[in-house]
This record gives sequence, C-alpha cells and structure tokens, in this order.
Amino acid sequence: MSPDPFPLGPPPRPLGDPLARREGREKATGSARYAAEHTPPGCAYAWPVPATVAKGRITAVDTAAALALPGVHAVLTHENAPRLAPPEDPTLALLQDDRVPHHGWYVALAVADSLEAARAAAEAVRVSYASDGHDVVLTADHARLYTAETANGGHPGVRERGDFEGEFAAAPVAVDVTYTLPPLHNHPMEPHASTARWADGHLTVHDSSQGSTKVRDDLAALFSLGKGEVTVISEHVGGGFGSKGTPRPQVVLAAMAARHVGRPVKLSLPRRQMPAVVGHRAPTVHRVRIGASHDGVITALAHEIATHTSTVKEFVEQAAVPARIMYTSPHSRTVHRVAALDVPSPSWMRAPGEAPGMYALESAVDELAVLLDIDPVDLRVRNEPDTEPDSDRPFSSRHLVECLRQGADRFGWLPRDPRPAVRREGDLLLGTGVAAATYPVLIGGSDAEAHADADGTYRVRVNATDIGTGARTVLAQVAAAALGVPERRVRIDIGCSDLPPATLAGGSAGTGSWGWAVHKACTALVKRLADHQGPLPAGGVTVAADTREETAEESPYARHSFGATFAEVQVDTVTGEVRLRRLLGMYAAGRILNSRTARSQFIGGMTMGLGMALMEASSLDPVFGDFTERDLAAYHVPACADVPAIEAHWLDEEDPHLNPMGSKGIGEIGIVGTAAAVANAVRHATGVRLRDLPLTPDKVLPQLPALSHLPPLAP
Repeated sequence: MSPDPFPLGPPPRPLGDPLARREGREKATGSARYAAEHTPPGCAYAWPVPATVAKGRITAVDTAAALALPGVHAVLTHENAPRLAPPEDPTLALLQDDRVPHHGWYVALAVADSLEAARAAAEAVRVSYASDGHDVVLTADHARLYTAETANGGHPGVRERGDFEGEFAAAPVAVDVTYTLPPLHNHPMEPHASTARWADGHLTVHDSSQGSTKVRDDLAALFSLGKGEVTVISEHVGGGFGSKGTPRPQVVLAAMAARHVGRPVKLSLPRRQMPAVVGHRAPTVHRVRIGASHDGVITALAHEIATHTSTVKEFVEQAAVPARIMYTSPHSRTVHRVAALDVPSPSWMRAPGEAPGMYALESAVDELAVLLDIDPVDLRVRNEPDTEPDSDRPFSSRHLVECLRQGADRFGWLPRDPRPAVRREGDLLLGTGVAAATYPVLIGGSDAEAHADADGTYRVRVNATDIGTGARTVLAQVAAAALGVPERRVRIDIGCSDLPPATLAGGSAGTGSWGWAVHKACTALVKRLADHQGPLPAGGVTVAADTREETAEESPYARHSFGATFAEVQVDTVTGEVRLRRLLGMYAAGRILNSRTARSQFIGGMTMGLGMALMEASSLDPVFGDFTERDLAAYHVPACADVPAIEAHWLDEEDPHLNPMGSKGIGEIGIVGTAAAVANAVRHATGVRLRDLPLTPDKVLPQLPALSHLPPLAP
C-alpha cells in the first residue's frame, strides 16, 4: 500500500463518541437540498384535487375552466391519466377509475407553470359524484369487526397460551379495563414531496422517502420499466416517522404528470391533505384483563384490541403484541380485531403497535399496582420472565429490571407517597408515574461497497436514508472502526437507488441493517488490502458485501430493546390543564454507537410520547367522513415550552447475538413507555384514572370536583 498521507492525524475514535452530524452545517446554512428544492429547467408544478365525498363514484369532471387559466398545461383525471400496471399497494392506483373509497382520495391533478397557477387550476376543477352511504366511526362492538389473521409485521392476529378464562376467573385479584386512543398523524416538518423528470425513457425522481430502493422498485413496476430505468434520490429527508416508509401518492402523481406533459413536474402535498393520503395511526380500543395473586404475580393476562382499516387495503395495528413478551403470564390471550371502514388507509406511525399497546398494558399494570398497594416499579420486577413468554426463546439480552431500578434512582422515585392527590402547590396537584418500554430488534438484508483510494481515503456506498437520525455520521463511525482509521478519512454515499440496495429507514432497523453490511464490506476491504503488495492501482480497490444470508436466518434468541420511563406532572385544579414537569428515560438498547445522536433519538421519541399523552388527537367527522384536525393549528404537537426537563440515559449493554456492532434500534423505543408514564402520573396526582387519550382539560376538569376529600383551594 502507499504511505499513509495523514501520519499526524488523530487516531480512530471509538464507537460511541458524540460526533456531530456530518450534514449539520449544510442543513443549518440551507445548502442541503430536499425533494421539493430540486427545480430542473422547465419544471412545472402540480396541485392535487381531493374527493369531497366520503364514498361513491365520480359521475363527471369539468376541467374547462381550469384549462382556460394562464399557464395551465393539463388536468389529469381518471379519463386521461397514464395507465399504470396494477400496484402491489392499492393506495397507489391513482386516477385509474371513477371510484372514491374515502374522503380526500385524489380525483384529479392540475399541472401548470407555477405553484399558484396549479393551485388555482385545481380549485377550478368541478367534480360531480354519486355518493354512497358511509361509516367512519369505530366502536368496540362495531358490526364490521372481524378477527385479523395477521397484524402488521406478520404477527398472528390471535395468540393463546394456557386457560386464560379459567385462570382469570379464579384469580384472587383482577383488573378488567378498557382504554381508547384516537387517530394520530405523523406530520413531519417536510411535507411529502417529489420532483420527477423523464429523459430518453429514464425516470429520475427526487422524493421525500424513507427508502428510495422501494420507491424505485414500485415505480418501475407501475410504469412497466426495468429497475435500471428508474433513479430515486432521497438525499435529505425532513422527518417521516413511518409515513414516508413506502411510496406515497405524490411520487406516482409527479411521475405520471411529468410523462403526460413532457417536462419535469414538482408536487409537494398541502399539509391539510396529508392526513387522508399518507397514512395515520389508526384508532384503537383496548380491553386489558389481568389476574394476579395477592403478592402481585400475574397468572392470567389478556389484551384484546379493536381498530379500523380502510376498504382499499388492510392494515392492522399490532397493538396486542407487546403483551405477549413483557411479563410472566402462563395463561394468556392476545387478539386483534379490525373493521374495514370508509376511511383513509392507516399505516405506520413511529413505534406502530408498541406505542398504543404499551400505553394500555402499562396503564393496566399501574392499576393492578394501585389495587394491590404495591410499588409500580416493584410490581414490574416481580413479573420479570426468564424467557420470552410467547416463544419460550431466551432473550439475547434483557435488562428491564436494571432500567427500572437505575431509572428510579436517577429520577428520585423513592421515597414516594403512593397515596393519590396528596402533593399540592396551591391550585396544582402533583404526581409521578412510571411505565416500562420495549421494542423489537429488527434487521433487514442490505448491500454495501467499501472503496480504498490510493491517497489513503475511503468511500462507503450504501442506499441508507437519513431522515434526521444522523445515519451518515453513525455509518462513518462504523466504517472507520472496521477500517481502523479516523472517521474523517471515510466518505459516506447514501440516499440514491443507484447505490447498493438497502432496507428502508423504519422499524428502528436502519443502523443495525446498514451498519452490518458496511462493517462486512469494510472488514473484507481490510483483508484485501492486507494481502495487497505494492501501491494501490490508480482506481483504488473496491469490495462489495451483503448480509442477506446472515439476516435470513431466524435467530434462536428473542431480541428486544427495553426501557423505563418516569414522569412528574402537575394538574391545574382550576383549568384542568396537565403540564409535564420532568421526564426521564432509562434504556437498554445494546451498544450505543454515537451518544449525541442517540440522546437526540431517545428525547425525540419521548417528546412524541408526551404529545400522544396530552395533546395529539384527530377525529373523523361522521357526517362528512374526513379528519377534522388536518393541520398544525388544529392538530397540536409539543413545543419547547411543553418539555421543560427531559433526560435520556442508557446502560452499557453487551449483546453478542445482534450484529457485529452489538447495536439495537433506538429510534422508536423512546415513545413507547412515555404516554403511560404520563397518564399514570396524572392518576397519582388526582386519584382519578382517565383511560381516553389525550388527557386534555375537557376530560380532566369534569373529574376534579369529585376530589371532595382535598383541603380547600388556596384563596
């Protein structure tokens, strides 16, 4: 090899160091380019037309007034839009027929020289409908409910062990409670956007996506192209939280429009339209039953949920799955029931299944602790399983007990007066709560290339996607560690479907999946270089690797991250407003590869969990069939003032059964336990158990007059 051109450079920094994000300066200065910021020469703009009925058929579309406006090139409808091959995902069968399966379904697309002209043209389109009766309201006993065969992630819809009914009936202590959660929306700061252009039969798209390999594959199938005839670029993505996990309507519409008008087309979805077309967390109704002995050991556990899906495709929130693995439960029943209603198609939202399911389960465990007069931390410790209850596989690592105990110490959990509504500051009632958290370790097969240049620098290529998590930085650290060089000598290329294919950024699987492939490629490159004699060739040396064989093997271990969340709240007895005072999370998530970006991920998830507990909610109008909270003025998310003190900590967890880095996903576990911890703290503050999220003043205030045992309010 040629001599090291950096002989005085710093030594390699170990994994775990808090390196700053590589793209931070570009984002701070505005030089980072997102999907809607690419404007090819001659670019036109598109604006969609959503259906205004909840269910029915299009009977006529009048585009004359729209086409007469200056600068308007076309209005695509089901009568003139390019024909698509039948999609794997039915939500992408856009402008192909006259059906309207739900309010907000796209029925036309205006294309013009400017954004303003496209919007005016869309408003000028007149669509007539034949409406059918519709139903958008989920209830626990809805007539359309059926038992799902599988839930999201391939989980069986029903799992039973032992004799739940018999053991529950015989249990000396029992909890039987129902919790409800409304529809929730992802609302990333960057709207879903795409810029598409065709050149010599090749389609190139800049898309706001969590995985451009999947987008490329779907576009190729829809337009009957080879995969090599499509390039999808997702270099910078302003959040996704699951809603950008697979192709959404804007990328297909932009490509259709660009082909139709023969010029590039840009489409950025209006925020008010996003709830209807990019997925949402479906509402869930949870019945949780726990039977236990007087010493708090759980003998019977059932978690049964009801949720909705659309008539377009089935998506079942796997909310009962966490109950299968969390606690000792020799007799168990977990069931998912779903009703296909005339609603937009639900999809992934950060920690699908685990977030709503653990809210219900951890609230019910807290109710059991109150009933038994056992400390909530102690009760969870008493029900720690030796193996995963659902599969009886050994855990690759499980340090939930340590998270509970160390988190309690850091938070100052003890001494804690378990009596409710006894801590008071003037008009404010104060309380603390705890909840456990879990999230599965998911890993997908990925490819990567590692290249060594003659000048002593390295280049790693993998189609990972950075959705704000710091993927570039962490992958550079993984590569540098495997190569044994300072990370500044490693360049990372990500975010383009022309790169070696990789799994999407979702399911907290990104770093584990991409990092494994990067580590394998870099390790192979080191071996190749060690065997090389003399200077490197001018073009350098490249090694490719993939992890498909390793990741295809089912692990003999149950692999999960675990954590514990502690919350302190205040409840205003005059207004009913709940405010967070403190929030602390303690996590066991394998080896932390970058402490700075990891803390950011944990805190971001915890903040979303706070929003889920106290403010985030949407509702479907039973008359018009649409979501009533469709923008950030009506759909409230936490601001800085809502998060006064938030801490994230973790254990130094060693787990040899994961991947070469020993890492677990951390993007979603932060949200999982937070809502329950906050709700449990509200119960401790007030003595009132509220089971319908979010805990807004209109729900809290009517319960407060029942606190007649309290001393009079201060004058």
